Amino acid sequence: MSLFLQQKFGLAGKVALVTGSSQGLGKAMAIALARAGADVIINGRDAAKLAPVVAEITALNLGVKATAIAADLGDRAAVQRLIEQAIAWQGHLDILVNNAGIIKRTPAADHTDADWDAVIDVNLNGVFTACRAAGQHMLARGSGKIINIASLLTFFGGITVPGYAASKGAVGQLTKALSNEWASKGVNVNAIAPGYMRTDNTAALQADAVRSKEILSRIPAGRWGEPSDMEGAIIFLASAASDYLSGHVMTVDGGWCGR
Repeated sequence: MSLFLQQKFGLAGKVALVTGSSQGLGKAMAIALARAGADVIINGRDAAKLAPVVAEITALNLGVKATAIAADLGDRAAVQRLIEQAIAWQGHLDILVNNAGIIKRTPAADHTDADWDAVIDVNLNGVFTACRAAGQHMLARGSGKIINIASLLTFFGGITVPGYAASKGAVGQLTKALSNEWASKGVNVNAIAPGYMRTDNTAALQADAVRSKEILSRIPAGRWGEPSDMEGAIIFLASAASDYLSGHVMTVDGGWCGR
C-alpha cells in the first residue's frame, strides 16, 4: 500500500467496536477493519459465537489485536457497560459501528407490543445508548468515527416490518442529529444503508420465490448483495478519507435507490 493510501485509508493504531459481529454483515465489516490495521472488538449476545471470529482474525496474522465482549444490545445498561469495557481494553475507542439489529415479520394489524418493543430496544434505543456513551469519550478526545447501520427501510416503508422500518428510519435521523452537534468537534457520524443482502435477516425473503424474484428484478446490479460488499464503505467511513463527510446515509444497494 502506498503512503498516500496508508494515510487516507489505513487504520493502524485505531480501536474499533462492531456490534452484532459474530456473523453476517457485522463479521465482514469487523474483518475488513482489521485488514485495514485496526484492533477490533467483536460483539454479540452469544459469547460462544464470538471466539471463532476472534480466532479467524488472529489467524490472518495481520499484526492487530482482536477481542470479544458479549452484550445484549436490547439492554441499555448492558450497552453502557459494553462501551465502557471497549474503551478500557486499549484505553481508547476510535471507531464505533452500530450494526446489531433484529427484525420481526408480522402484518402491522397483528404486530404485538412485545415484537415492537424488542425491535425498538435493539435497533434504536441500543444504538442511541451506544452513540451517547462512545460520543462522550470521543468528544473528550476530539476525534472519533461513528457508523450506524441503517437500511433501505430508512427511506421506504417495507411490508410486514413496521417496527423495523420505524427503527431504521429513526437511525437515519439520529445519524443526522448527532452529526449536527458533533461534526465541529472532530466526531464524524454517518450511516450505511445496505440493500438486500444475503444474511440471516433476509432468509425469509430469499426463501420466498415470488418476493425474491420481485426484489432481484429491481436491483440494477442484478444480484443480491454479499457481506463482502460492505468492506469498502466501512473502511472509507472509518478512515481519514471521510473526514469531511458527516451526517450522510450511504446506500450500498446495487443501485436499488436509483430505480
